[in-house]
Amino acid sequence: MDRPQDRHRDRPQDRPRAQTRAAAPAPVPEPVPAIARSWPVGTRPAVVRGWEPPATPYARGHRGVDLSAPAGTPVRAVAAGRVLFAGQVAGRGVVSLELTGTGTPPLRTTYEPVTPSVTEGDEITAAQPIGTLSPTTSHCPTACLHWGLRRDETYLNPLSLLPAWLNRRAASRLLPVLGVPLP
Repeated sequence: MDRPQDRHRDRPQDRPRAQTRAAAPAPVPEPVPAIARSWPVGTRPAVVRGWEPPATPYARGHRGVDLSAPAGTPVRAVAAGRVLFAGQVAGRGVVSLELTGTGTPPLRTTYEPVTPSVTEGDEITAAQPIGTLSPTTSHCPTACLHWGLRRDETYLNPLSLLPAWLNRRAASRLLPVLGVPLP
């Protein structure tokens, strides 16, 4: 026989919340495409300080990488895009680019301290100069470029833009010495 308290047990409003709502899957972040065609400064600059993602949005960390280069070095766009900002922030020159074809929302790279040679809205090609590295008194032992990467509000490792062939250090190779007799 049906008891009154069992009669409505299968109604959704009578179930515990955990049973009525399936947990929404966490959004899967889009991967960072390895689309860079050059380093922003030099051919293989030393990474003075690497990527140190913060544990929380406002926690300590390093939201980019610092690349060693002398002041006056040309700074190049690592990939094609559009200039979102070129100007001063807290007394330092900054250039921000929105990278073409990198998903929704698109990836944005930031370069500082830079004396910009581009203006907001300019379309930029890969490896195009966007300014020169400014001299600064910074946390680096020598002049350095801070290179950052973001998708919306999430900071990412800018080195992930570099394809393997551009990022890896080539192994040493010994070449034959011609004209030298064998021992």
